Amino acid sequence: MRPERQAMYWLLLLIAASLAVILLSDAILPFVLGLLLAYALNPLVRFVMRTGLPRTVASSVVLVFGIAAIGSTLTLLAPVIIDQVQKFAISLPELSAKLKLVAEDIARERLGSRYPEFQGQIEMALSSAFGNSSSFATTAVNQVLAQMKSLWTIISVVLVTPLVAFYVLCDWEPMRTKIDGWLPRRYAPTVRQLGTDIDGAISAFVRGQGMVCLILALYYSAALQIIGLNYGLSLGIATGVLSFVPFVGWALGLIVSMAVATAQYWPAFQPIGLVALVFVVGYVLDAFVLSPKLVGERLGLPPVWLLLALAVFSSLLGLVGILIAVPVAAAIAVVVRHLLQVYLASDLYDGDPE
Repeated sequence: MRPERQAMYWLLLLIAASLAVILLSDAILPFVLGLLLAYALNPLVRFVMRTGLPRTVASSVVLVFGIAAIGSTLTLLAPVIIDQVQKFAISLPELSAKLKLVAEDIARERLGSRYPEFQGQIEMALSSAFGNSSSFATTAVNQVLAQMKSLWTIISVVLVTPLVAFYVLCDWEPMRTKIDGWLPRRYAPTVRQLGTDIDGAISAFVRGQGMVCLILALYYSAALQIIGLNYGLSLGIATGVLSFVPFVGWALGLIVSMAVATAQYWPAFQPIGLVALVFVVGYVLDAFVLSPKLVGERLGLPPVWLLLALAVFSSLLGLVGILIAVPVAAAIAVVVRHLLQVYLASDLYDGDPE
């Protein structure tokens, strides 16, 4: 088969697979979760196998302990988080009103007699920021809770996800061997190298960035709870989870937490400053300690591309798109870098007249 026909064959196969994922996005959610869980637990399975246990037994042991840990955490935290999210959605009108009063007090103090000239602009700004936030947040929370209460969703996620993870963990090495046997022999070394690079990039996200998010969620939730910030547990966990997009999760957590702190503590500056200090320390911890140690440069994606990937995949696939956006973007980045290297080494780039 000529290279052009091979390229067309693989392109059509990729398009067909993409269309299938888009059409079946709701049904494949537990399978995506199972694959991500297996990817995260595979290093632990290899570690347990060093004791002499076969892969099936090691996979069972790691999966049972992993599910037990996740289940225990959700059992303890889910009721509290759901309660805080509902209360936060209900209190948004009150939060907006308090922030408006704070802004008016600061404006009167700073502007003096010129305050009436700017009063309308302040009200318009706050109205645009918080005007429809209450109904939007309440609707969003109700939709999330309705989805969580869906019987099929619960059954598929709780039952199918562990099964998918177990079978993937058990068949990890046989699958790699079989896929390697399918590769075109002429291009097998190049594809293997690409696979290794993609594996490193996805590992940086699923394992490295996942560990960063976990540590940051523990830090932010504990620190905000100690300060006594309203909804501190939920805000801290949300900030940690959203930290898989560098800076964005931190910025969103800071803005919302400072708004809540201002409405709760004003005119006391010390607790508001403590909330700001928590986020400053968290940013330094992430940027200079956690990310360099746990992720390094393997992900190789700037924040703007992560945002683009999340926007595109979430609009196409919903929750499934959010889960796979960064791994797929990391894999695409590896392929693009390889194609760029091929181009830079080609006659097309050198401008050879022959």
